[in-house]
Amino acid sequence: MINELGRQARAAGRSLARLTGEAKRDLLVAMAVEVERRASSILSANAGDMEEARSEGVSEALLDRLLLNENRIRGMADGLRSVARLPDPVGMITGGWNLANGIRLQRVRVPLGVVAVIYEARPNVTADAAGLCLKSGNAALLRGSSYALGSNTAIGEALTAVLTAQGLPEHAIQVIEDTSREGAQALMQAREWVDLLVPRGGPGLIAAIEAEATVPFVIDGAGNCHVYVDAAADLGKAASIVVNSKVQRPGVCNAAESLVVHEAVVDEFLPAVARLLLDAGVELRGDDRARSLVSEILPATEEDWGTEYHDLIMSVRVVPDLDAAIGHVLTYGTGHTEAIVTEDVSAATRFTQDIDAAAVMVNASTRFTDGEQFGFGAEIGISTQKLHVRGPMGLESLTSERYLLFGDGQVRT
Repeated sequence: MINELGRQARAAGRSLARLTGEAKRDLLVAMAVEVERRASSILSANAGDMEEARSEGVSEALLDRLLLNENRIRGMADGLRSVARLPDPVGMITGGWNLANGIRLQRVRVPLGVVAVIYEARPNVTADAAGLCLKSGNAALLRGSSYALGSNTAIGEALTAVLTAQGLPEHAIQVIEDTSREGAQALMQAREWVDLLVPRGGPGLIAAIEAEATVPFVIDGAGNCHVYVDAAADLGKAASIVVNSKVQRPGVCNAAESLVVHEAVVDEFLPAVARLLLDAGVELRGDDRARSLVSEILPATEEDWGTEYHDLIMSVRVVPDLDAAIGHVLTYGTGHTEAIVTEDVSAATRFTQDIDAAAVMVNASTRFTDGEQFGFGAEIGISTQKLHVRGPMGLESLTSERYLLFGDGQVRT
């Protein structure tokens, strides 16, 4: 089955690669309208997915990622419109020069071809990934989780209806219905058809990709994100940033999982921010110093420092200085997003220089690591590796470059 889907996607991708920027823009706007028009059927499918997931006892955090409502449907449509408005990367000349022999050379952005995405629970990824792939001239193979199959299928049908209405191959966007492990493994190894695989999921999926994939892939990895409150922090800013980073949407990869506090401000800061977090339903797990200041903080284990909870749980560590804070983050962070709250420019500079992460925040919430927030319209994932892209992946991340040479009969001697 994967071979057949891949063959169809490859053929459809060639059609997309020929579309003008204006044509792709119009398609995406039409898709946004169609998603909104079919909101009732998409929400009905999602309700079925939610009921099935609850019956299987999935966590509240996963249910939140799975849930669609009118606002999230509107968000998907707005995301498609945002991508439609972005400049078309295909055909963009990124460099050019004349050679000594008179040949004119250009370096130009081109589509990758077929992009596959394996993702868990979040049906909005279906629209985001499809929109980014279409705009960048790529066919999309979208394999969501079994929990979201009804939702993903309903969204996919809305998108492909626009393609067929415009006389384009519906196989340019395909939602894979086989959610088995064997089906995922076949997609990971479809070297003849898949030019890039983007996995969006937990440690189990990432481990499977790293062990079994033979196609090129970009790891959308774990987000064990930290907020470090420095000795020179504005404590009002710090409290707001910490609470937002943890509470605003705890089930996503850019939510903060760990709070690190300089001992110079911990006596004043920690009891106050802990009360805000506890009142918001956050369970805190800390070291002895943190627990001596806030009785409700539970003891943290070594495992807690490295855990991405995806839930209303946060670890708390008190450190003696900036070096210790940086050491803690480097030891337990996952290279996703790290934040420092400080009014000391030298401390901020040191933190940004020493912390090896895709995004480093100074006096801002970790929740801003997001393709839409970065102005990308939407994102297909957030890469925590360094090749070929790092951080939120927008349109340019779904293209490659090639060289065009224009001569006048030159031959090499």
